[in-house]
Amino acid sequence: MAIGEQITELQHALPVGVTLVAVSKTHPEEAIMEAYRAGQRIFGENRPQELKVKYESLPKDIRWHMIGHLQTNKVKYIAPFVELIHSVDSDRLLEIIDREAAKNNRVIDVLFEVHVAQEETKHGWDRNELMNYVIAGECAKYTHVRFRGIMGIASLTDDQAQIRSEFTQLKTIFEQLRHYLGNSFDTLSMGMTSDYPMAIECGSTMVRIGSKIFGERNYMNK
Repeated sequence: MAIGEQITELQHALPVGVTLVAVSKTHPEEAIMEAYRAGQRIFGENRPQELKVKYESLPKDIRWHMIGHLQTNKVKYIAPFVELIHSVDSDRLLEIIDREAAKNNRVIDVLFEVHVAQEETKHGWDRNELMNYVIAGECAKYTHVRFRGIMGIASLTDDQAQIRSEFTQLKTIFEQLRHYLGNSFDTLSMGMTSDYPMAIECGSTMVRIGSKIFGERNYMNK
């Protein structure tokens, strides 16, 4: 199925209140434009320099999301334009995002990345660490960051019960944090091509779908 057809199918299939992020990382600008012509406007990238290049050459009404691990020294590349950073995994990163946002006279929306998967390689806050951080009021020191929600990735496994358990954990953490951070804390980003239907069942409000739309990534070009 063509990229545009996949976008149209997903737009009709996703429930009201669930936002589609088309994960365009490593895919060429022509592929992004196919999705764009089908009405998609939110795209997710995981490399700041690649994201900056695409931002500069593609239509300016595209809403760019940073979904991959973000190094502090790369924040400057995306701070002038990024709409949402999904992968905030430390106070140090928040400090840099806040500083770069201030330089650009912006307030940048962010999600806390929370680690619930079994794999040790996944980035993210420990649940208790994050709860303590928020309850202590640490978020208040940042004036150019807006806390919108959390993001998480389930374990790469065929065990559906395990995946559902992790999504349920993320939903619980989201609701607990929302109690402290208010109604603007409204985004639960979980679910990818392999597991987004279950993520939606568990309360996801934002899904990150790449290979279902664009096909498998071509790493040989990177």
